[in-house]
Parts: sequence; C-alpha cells; structure tokens
Amino acid sequence: MYLNEVFVVIMFVVFALIIIIPLIVFVWIYIFDARQSEHSVLRNYPLLGNIRYLLENIGPELRQYLFANNREGKPFNRHQYESVVKSGKYLSRIHAFGSERDFKEPGFYIRNSMFPLLHEELRVIQEPKIETNLYQINHEGLFNRKEQRKNSIVDPHLLAEEDAVIIGANTCREPFKAKGLIGQSAMSYGSLGKNAITALSKGLGLAGGTWMNTGEGGLSKHHLRGEVDIIMQIGPGLFGVRTEDGDFSWELFKKKSETVQVKAFELKLAQGAKTRGGHILGEKVTPEIAEIRNVRPWKTIDSPNRFREFKTTEELMNFVAELRAVGGKPVGVKMVAGSKDEVEKFVREMAELDKTPDFITIDGAEGGSGATFQELSDAAGLPLFSALPLLNEMLKKYGIRDRLKIIASGKLVTPDKIAFALCLGADLVNTARGMMISVGCIMAQVCHNNTCPVGVATTDPKREKALVIEEKMYRVTNYVISLREGLFNLAAAAGVASPTELSEEHLMYRTPSGQLMTGYEFKKSMLIFPPELVDKEA
Repeated sequence: MYLNEVFVVIMFVVFALIIIIPLIVFVWIYIFDARQSEHSVLRNYPLLGNIRYLLENIGPELRQYLFANNREGKPFNRHQYESVVKSGKYLSRIHAFGSERDFKEPGFYIRNSMFPLLHEELRVIQEPKIETNLYQINHEGLFNRKEQRKNSIVDPHLLAEEDAVIIGANTCREPFKAKGLIGQSAMSYGSLGKNAITALSKGLGLAGGTWMNTGEGGLSKHHLRGEVDIIMQIGPGLFGVRTEDGDFSWELFKKKSETVQVKAFELKLAQGAKTRGGHILGEKVTPEIAEIRNVRPWKTIDSPNRFREFKTTEELMNFVAELRAVGGKPVGVKMVAGSKDEVEKFVREMAELDKTPDFITIDGAEGGSGATFQELSDAAGLPLFSALPLLNEMLKKYGIRDRLKIIASGKLVTPDKIAFALCLGADLVNTARGMMISVGCIMAQVCHNNTCPVGVATTDPKREKALVIEEKMYRVTNYVISLREGLFNLAAAAGVASPTELSEEHLMYRTPSGQLMTGYEFKKSMLIFPPELVDKEA
C-alpha cells in the first residue's frame, strides 16, 4: 500500500512537471502578450509569435552551422573560418576531393609556371626552429573528437635577409625590418580583452618576423608581454599620447618612442569598416583602460572623425615629419580610398611637397571593427582589391612609389588572398579577424556588447577567463607560420623564389563576363575602366 501511494505521488509530480506547469506558463504568456502593446504579432498570436522571435534570434547560428554552405556565410564563410582554425590547431591547410570555389564567378588566380620551383630552390629561412604545440586527432566520430596536444618543432618560413622588407630605410634613425610579410592589424586593448591581447602578443612573438598593431587604444603592458615588434597606432582621440585635456603630448609620444619594442607609429586617418573615429562602449572602459587612454572610466568613448592637428595633406606631412624627427622611428598613415580623384589628389600633393610617410596602410571597406554604424560599414570607402591597385598605380604615376611601403588589410585571412594583395602592389599585409579567430573567436558578432562568449572581445573578467593564454598563444603562432608557408607554396607555383617577388605578372583576373585580364590590365583598369567592365558591373 505504501509503495502504491509513493507511486501515485511520483506520477502526480511527473504529470505536473510535464503538463500542468507548462500549461500554466503558456496561459500566463498568452494573457500577458495579448495585453501588451509593443509587439503587434504577439497581440494576435501570443504563442506562435514567441516561436517566431525564438527562430529569429537563433537564425544566425542555424545558418552558420546548418543551412549555409561552406562558401556562403558573411563576413567570413565556413571555409575561411575553418581554414584559420585548422591552421592554428594543426598547422595544416590540406583538404580533399577538390575546391568548392565557384569557378564561373569573377575572381583572381595566381598564374602558375610551366616549370615551378622546387622547395630547395626557394629563398626561405628555416632557422631558428620554433617550439610550439600542435593538436593531433586520434579519433573523429559523429558526436565527439579525441585529440591531444603535443610539443612540436616547426619551420618558421621567414624571408631571406635580402628579401626582408625595411620601412624607413632612408628616413629614420631606427628603420623597421620585417622578415615575414604578415602582421596583426590594429586591435585595441579595450576592444579586445587583456587575455586576448596577451595571447596575441606571446603567439606573434614566438612566431617571429611579424608585428602587432596596438590599435588606436594606446600601448598597454599586455601588448608587450610577448616581446613582439609593435606598431603603435595613434588615432584622432590621441589615446596614449594625449594630455588630460585631450591635446597631443609630445612628452608622452617621446616616452612611447623610447620603448624598445615599438618599431613604428601609424596615424589612423580612417578604417575600412568605419571611416570615422573609434567607438568603445562604457562597460569596456575599465580603470586600467581609462588610465592607458587618459580618459574617464566607465564612460563610452567616441573619437573625433579626424585629427584636430591637421586638415590638409601638407599639414599631415609636416606632422609626420615632426613625429619621425622626435621619435626616430618610421611613421605611416592608415587610410581608406574613397575615389580615384581623392587618391590622386593625395598622392600628387605628397609628390609636390616632396614629403611622404614611411608607409601607407590601405584598408578596404570590407575590413572589420568591434563597433561601427551599418551605413558606414556597408557604404563608405572602396574595397581593398580596388583601392590597393589604385593607390599603387598613383604612387608610380607621380614617381614616389619607391619612397614608401604599402601595407594592405581587409579580409586577408588565407594565403591566396594575401598573395593576390602582394601581386596588386602591397609590400606587407595585416589581418585582424584572422588573428581573432586563431585566438578563439567564433564570429558571434557581439563584439560591441562586451558579451563575447569566448572571452576575446570583452573586458568582463567572468567572460575573459574562457580564453586560456597558454593554450591560445600557440594557435596564433601556428596560424602565422601557416600563412607564411602558404605564401612560399604559391611563390614556388608561380616560379619565383620568394613571395616578395610576386607581382602583377603573376596574377590573372576573370571578369564577370568570363574574359581574362592580366594583373597589369586589371591594375590599369582602376585608372581607366574598360567600357565592357562598366557595362557589366552596371
């Protein structure tokens, strides 16, 4: 009898949990939503309307993981994302059964040689070896993957001494030499958390031959943890080199220039995703970040659209020259191309003044950002593969191309995209989101909310702890090495001994109409558009 009573009680509890309680919840939701005035759908369809909002909220995840094919996702598709992840974990870019690229679509191709070079014919430096950690898959099942991390010794794939890219060779007391072609694009401490910045610093430092750009948020101790070369960016907000009143501080600039790891400075005129000053949510402005930037903590920061220190090319070049004289290190500018006329005017005025920066970072409109407005991200500025050859050809036209280096940035996360940029005129390349993915980013696209689920783009200590520095740093190292290895593979296929030799003659472009253009023809088309291209694009 006692057991029967217990059984009845258990059944009643189960019945309540399965039917009664959900029924009460549904009735409450129905009544509440039918009476609210904010959502029209919920007033007429309280229960179905909630299902609609649920599907709307999880739609991005459904598309990313279930419905979109490997080449469909934006801003990066699954193929690109997995390429970065696999490079970081396994130092591998190998796949099977052929390419998923749609070869009927317009796009670039590397012009392979009938007689490519053997590996031993490449000018590549493989010493000193790098001690890193790589993952090895022991078993991959339907629901789980068994893998282990192992210490590994790998080749660095550095440029030969004669191929190293030197910035400021004839203008600075302390030129900057890069023995790898790929560095980290501008990402500020504050936009990214301290664990992410530290992991990037250590990973890049271990890879060697590379650099990290501080972003406009200033130089922090976390950037210096890995003994990596630093390009310190100075934005219109002057963070890190400003007085309490917001004016430029030559004293603080001089102090930063004396930092051994700081190899160059970059004046940020604009960024591809936001042709304006930076934005950082107040929740991210911790007391430490506020001290670095010399601003008030917990207050949202919006940088000015441009520097107050200059508003003409001449004033900009004079400021660059003064920074170079005081700091003794290379000074460059970061820009976004808006039009052919604007780029030509800028280059022509530099030539007339006989003054140039040591490098120009050209960022494409497809570049990323932790926070920006939709209208700026989608509509302002030219994409990289239009802007880059335009800038390169203008510098040649006015005879000043050999006086500065070009650094390209804008979705350059795989070796092929980087090779295309080199062929179109870049001397070096930057990548930001590739580095973010290598350090753990899952493209949740909540960078601006301080709610990054993997601890990358957040300063929330509870969320930051997800990112383990001593694990992710090796993925950064492996990713950079993998990119460099891929570039040498493409150089060999093109018949040149170093990726620094890749040029317009190694590039082909398939137009929307199916016609073929050489790299030279494509670059010239940025100055004079062939009628058939204009008609097709229109």
